[in-house]
Amino acid sequence: MRIGIDAGGTFTDFVVLHGDGQLETFKLRSNPKAPDEVILAGLARIGNAASCDVIHGSTVATNALLERKGARTALLTTAGFEDLLEIGRQNRAELYNLTPGPKRLLIPRELCFGVAERTLADGAVELRPSAAGLRRLRATLLRAGVESVAICLLHSYRTPENEQAVASALDGAFALSVSHEICPEFREYERASTTALNAYVAPMMSAYLSKLAAATHHRVWVVQSNGGSITVAEAGRQAVRTILSGPAGGVTGAAETARASGFTRILGFDMGGTSTDVSLCDGTPRQTTEAFVDGLPVKTPMLEIHTVGAGGGSVARVDEGGLLRVGPESAGAVPGPACYGIGEKATVTDAHVVLGRIAAGQLAGGSLTLNTERSHQAIARVAAPLGLTVSAAAAGILRVANATMSRAVRVVSVERGYDPRDFALVAFGGCGGLHACEMAEDLGIRTVLVPKLAGALSALGMLLADRVRDYAAGALGREDVETLFARLEAQARAEMPRARLERSADLRYRGQGFELTVPWGRAGAERRFHALHQKTYGYANPGRAVEVVTIRVRARIAVKRPPLLEPLVLNREPVKNRRVYAGGRFAATPAYTREQVGRQWLGGPALVVDYGSTTLVPPGWRMKRDAAGTLVLETAKSV
Repeated sequence: MRIGIDAGGTFTDFVVLHGDGQLETFKLRSNPKAPDEVILAGLARIGNAASCDVIHGSTVATNALLERKGARTALLTTAGFEDLLEIGRQNRAELYNLTPGPKRLLIPRELCFGVAERTLADGAVELRPSAAGLRRLRATLLRAGVESVAICLLHSYRTPENEQAVASALDGAFALSVSHEICPEFREYERASTTALNAYVAPMMSAYLSKLAAATHHRVWVVQSNGGSITVAEAGRQAVRTILSGPAGGVTGAAETARASGFTRILGFDMGGTSTDVSLCDGTPRQTTEAFVDGLPVKTPMLEIHTVGAGGGSVARVDEGGLLRVGPESAGAVPGPACYGIGEKATVTDAHVVLGRIAAGQLAGGSLTLNTERSHQAIARVAAPLGLTVSAAAAGILRVANATMSRAVRVVSVERGYDPRDFALVAFGGCGGLHACEMAEDLGIRTVLVPKLAGALSALGMLLADRVRDYAAGALGREDVETLFARLEAQARAEMPRARLERSADLRYRGQGFELTVPWGRAGAERRFHALHQKTYGYANPGRAVEVVTIRVRARIAVKRPPLLEPLVLNREPVKNRRVYAGGRFAATPAYTREQVGRQWLGGPALVVDYGSTTLVPPGWRMKRDAAGTLVLETAKSV
C-alpha cells in the first residue's frame, strides 16, 4: 500500500493505492494550526495496515515563510557584506510605484554578522577565520537567543573550506544551514537568500516531520518543489526544497493523467480553496532554478509554477472606488466560505452555490453540508453597493476570478514563448472544472481535460513522484566541466546507488546576466541552447561565445505507477436535473455523475459531479469519458 497526502489550505486530500492496484480517495477538513493531527486522523481511517509508504506534500515550510513564524535566525557572511539581504538587487518589482513598501526580511539586520575571512573568485583561500573570532561569534549568537544560523560566505561554492570551519565551530549549538550544501551556485544574494530561507523554516519543518514519523509506523517521504520525493531526514535539513511541495504534486498528476489520455502538451490549472497554480508541460513539465516566494528569491531546482490568490475561498468585496475585487484574501479552512456555516464573507464558492453549480450536499461526497441561504446573504451584501441582483453579482465574481486566472496562464505560456492554443487545459482541484471551459474560451483553447481524481490530483501526483535528488556545482570560468560532472555523479551514485543520472547545464551568451538550462551532452548542448534562446526570447546568435555557468546532475529512482486506464463502467440510472446558471441564464441542466458519462459525446449545458470536484460544461461545449476515466471536453465555438 502507498498513500499520497496533500495538505491543502481548505482540505487535506488522501489517495490510497492498494496492493491490488485499486485507488481510493477521501478528504478531511484541514487544520492549519495542527496539520499532523489531520494526517494522523486520515491514516487511522485507512486502518493499521502493515508498514507502507506515505508520500506527503507539506505546506509547513510555505506557511512558516508566509506567516513569518519561522525560527529566530542569524546570517553569517563575509565581513563587509552584512547588508546583503537588505540591499538585494536593484530590480524594481513595481516599476511605477514611487513609494514601495519595505522588504519583509526573514533576518533582522542586528542578527547579520560578518566573519573575517575571504575566498577569492577563483577559489583560492586568502584569509581563514580565526578560532578565537569564531568562539566570540558563537557566544554572541547564544546571547542573542538565536535558534538557527545561515552561513553564506563569498565564493564558497568554489571552495567551501571557510564555511566548513565556521559550521564546525558552531556545531551542536544551533541548527545550521550552509550555503555550499543548500545552494552551491554563484550569485551571492540569491545564494544567501536561499540559505537564509532554509535556516528560517528548517527547524519547524524538521520538528513537524519528526513528530509525524514518530506517530506512525509507516515510511514517510516528502515531495519536493521539483516534483520528486526525498526522505524525512533530507526534507528536515533542506526544507527550502519543499516550498512548492503540494503544487508540484499537482503538476506531476496532471502530466501523467494527460499522458494516459494521449496528451503531452498541456497547461495545468489547479484551482483549490486558497489559490490557483498554473503550469506548462511540453512533453515534460517545465523546470526552473530561479523563483520568488513572497518576494524572496529561491534558487533551487523546482517545477515552474505560477500561483495567484484566486481559489474557491477567495473573498469578494467592493473596493473604495466601487469596483468588484476577488482575492487574494482567502477565507481558508476556518471560517471558510459563508456556506460552510461559520464565515460571513462572500467567496467564489458562495457564488457557485448561488448559481446552482454547487448543491447543499455536494462537497466531499456529502460529508460537508452547505448552508445555501448564508451564501445568498453574503453575495447580497456584495451586490447591494454595485446595484446588481444577487445572481448578477455572483456571475460577476466568477468573471473577475476567471480574468485573474487567465492572466496567470498567460504568464507560463505566452510570456515563455508558447501559444496556449497549442495546448489542452487540464483542470483539477475542487473548483478547476467549474471554471475551465470559460477560461479556455478566453485563451483560445479548444480542449479541456478533467482527470478522474481531479479533486485530489495533487495527492495522486505524489503517488507518482519518483525518488529524486539534485546536485549542482558552479562552473563559471572553469575548463574542467567534465571533471566536475564526474564528481557530482560519484556523489550521486554513493547516495543513490540504483538511480538513473541525468545531466544538464545552465548556459548563457558571454556577457549575459541570466542563463537557460538545457540537457548536457558532449555535443549538442550549445545547439540546444541556441534553439531554446530563440524560442524564449525571439532571437539567437550562434556566432557568439557560450559559457557554462552551473552544471547539474539529477539522480532519479522511478516508482511503480498505478494503472491509469480502466474498463468502462456505465451507470444507467436516470440523470437528475438542476437549475443552473450557464450561458447567461438559469435553465434546467442535467447533473451527471462521472459514471453516467460514456464514450459518446454529450452536449452542454451540463454538470458532472464527482466526490471532490465539479465540472461545468457550458452551452456550445460537449464532453465524453475516455479510457483513463478522464472527462474530455471540446468546444464547437470559434475561439
